[in-house]
Amino acid sequence: MARKHPRTYPPEFRRKIVELARAGRGADELASEFQLASQTVRNWIKRDDLDAGRRSDGLTTEENAELSRLRREVKQLKIEREILSKAAVSSTCQRNEPNSC
Repeated sequence: MARKHPRTYPPEFRRKIVELARAGRGADELASEFQLASQTVRNWIKRDDLDAGRRSDGLTTEENAELSRLRREVKQLKIEREILSKAAVSSTCQRNEPNSC
């Protein structure tokens, strides 16, 4: 059964695993030795490559954080716009005919 929350590893640990992979050790070997999923090791290597500019087929950590921040901001603005829209309709109805809306 899959875990509900993925295990988080300290950044130092991730960096060390990536360094070992860069030194020639295989992702499967490292995964087995440190009790990780081999895909996790590959993901960390890919993330490091993206952040270092060695790859361009994805977002860097900074770009990912900015995208998440902007999505949260858009969501909040949509909520605020909806509230203001409902308030404007309610206010207009009360001014014209209190019982019509």
